[in-house]
Amino acid sequence: MEKQNKTDCTECDPRKHVKGVLCDVKNCAYHNGHSDCYAGCISVGPNRADCSANTNCVTFKPKGGC
Repeated sequence: MEKQNKTDCTECDPRKHVKGVLCDVKNCAYHNGHSDCYAGCISVGPNRADCSANTNCVTFKPKGGC
């Protein structure tokens, strides 16, 4: 499987959501208003987290266009 980098994860596809991902960040451009993410893929970081509270969605983009 080819590894995707962060820039590959910023393509919005309004027809497909990222399966298996539940998102509550309603101010993200990739959020559909319910619980789905419509980014082409997601990237989560940073790479040295020691608990879930220290992680975040690197793909997040404020609403205003996708």
